[in-house]
Amino acid sequence: MERESMEFDVVIVGAGPAGLAAAIRLKQLCQQNDVDFSVCVIEKGSEVGAHILSGAVFEPRALSELLPDWKERGAPLETPCKQDKFMYLTEKGSVSFPTFIMPPVLHNDGNYIVSLANVCRWLATQAEEHGVEIYPGFAAAEVLYHEDGSIKGVATGDMGVHRDGTHGPNYTQGIELHAKYTFFAEGARGSLTRQLTDKFGLRDGIGPQKFGIGIKELWEIDPSKHKPGYVQHTFGWPMDMNTYGGSFLYHFGENLVSVGFVMGLDYANPYLSPYDEFQRYKSHPDIRPTFEGGKRIAYGARALTAGGFQSVPKLAFPGGLLIGCTAGFMNVPKIKGSNNAMKTGMLAAEAAFEALKRGSEGHDTLSSYVTAYENSWVYEDLKAVRNVKPAFAYGLIPGVLMTGIGGWLGGKLPFTLKHKKADHEGLRPKTEFQPIAYPKPDGVVTFDKLSSVFISNTNHEEDQPIHLTLKDPSVPIEVNLAKYDAPEQRYCPAGVYEIVRDDGGANPRLQINAQNCVHCKTCDIKDPTQNIVWVTPEGGGGPNYPNM
Repeated sequence: MERESMEFDVVIVGAGPAGLAAAIRLKQLCQQNDVDFSVCVIEKGSEVGAHILSGAVFEPRALSELLPDWKERGAPLETPCKQDKFMYLTEKGSVSFPTFIMPPVLHNDGNYIVSLANVCRWLATQAEEHGVEIYPGFAAAEVLYHEDGSIKGVATGDMGVHRDGTHGPNYTQGIELHAKYTFFAEGARGSLTRQLTDKFGLRDGIGPQKFGIGIKELWEIDPSKHKPGYVQHTFGWPMDMNTYGGSFLYHFGENLVSVGFVMGLDYANPYLSPYDEFQRYKSHPDIRPTFEGGKRIAYGARALTAGGFQSVPKLAFPGGLLIGCTAGFMNVPKIKGSNNAMKTGMLAAEAAFEALKRGSEGHDTLSSYVTAYENSWVYEDLKAVRNVKPAFAYGLIPGVLMTGIGGWLGGKLPFTLKHKKADHEGLRPKTEFQPIAYPKPDGVVTFDKLSSVFISNTNHEEDQPIHLTLKDPSVPIEVNLAKYDAPEQRYCPAGVYEIVRDDGGANPRLQINAQNCVHCKTCDIKDPTQNIVWVTPEGGGGPNYPNM
């Protein structure tokens, strides 16, 4: 059957900070120039913000450029940062560092502690007021091409398809969204961006992208312990000296605390479980008291792009652009990407607007966007900290030293370190390590995976095709289990992957509990043979994050 289609000047895939900023900027330029270009944003979450997860300490520079009157417009930036604290944890104690010795890049004066999901919900209302069409619950499942190979747009996924591929009673065919220019703002490890990278060689001559997994909980704590504007970061325990990881803890709102753990996905030990390391971190004697007497109200996890300056791919290709975290503009030592993501969305909007105004039909490559990025403060922001993440590949001490030296010198070092290899190549065989005996959750401060997934409000239609696909179904047992003791059981923070055996313990097989998936993309990144491929599930599925 031929699919229905809709025509737009610009289609944006993803209603995160980058996509929404791009949409608003395009419409602003239309209003300023008395023209009207149609802009559509599609979002796979059930609503804008449903899949948005971040710490988040928010730097408002790009927002102030986009909407200078954001305070008057009621932007949900309500808790200014008031105090920074940096700690090195040992198993039983900690060392605090005076703020004055920390490089300026680690200071948060002028920033705000926010729910990024709520910021995106607010940005969506601003976009709609500017005339942007936003369609949540529609997942972009396919890239469309013109005969000349340029991007024609995207198609949304079919709805109501049974697991066996047959059509159910509620079957609805996806629609095609055609555009002169298509912006891909999918976030870290976007499924369409992965396809585009292969088709257009977007990483040719560029180092591998690096990733981390961020696992977060939202707590309502005892009011007597709440310190609005308090920003705390730690490194050290529970990580060893060769594994990149650290925590964040932010006090904001009405007795709310965002707490999370970020761990580099280049770790070597197949027995490591990022989820359980996070739970173990909360048991530290200097951390646990914050949560005693409180209530955990939300949970989530998401991969983040951490390669920085060296890992930014080619950003433009015929008819399309990469913007935001799908391209990887996060500043690693800051642990901030939203500000840069928004700015790149705005730069893309300006490049596309000029082309549309000239009458372009969108078959060209918008090299003006690339030039604008290279002349922007985003480029300078990433260049200044370019050596931090690759330095951590040599261990904790070199990484910390490079953070300090590079931070104080403003990135004016006469060399640029390279990333050695992709994250999945870092995993080592199980024979080189011993299994880790993680403490049993106490149900007070530490919790198991399934209870955590429950409060992420994750849901998928159970009979839909499994969106966690295997290139070769024999690999999970013959390679992953045999060589690495099935690390997917541990690196997934949602209990999706499980090795099931017969009653006698024989005939192991991989069971994929796709219903639990929180769309973090960790499996797509960390699987040692790259056999797992995350594809887009039915629109509206996945987590529904409140205030995350």
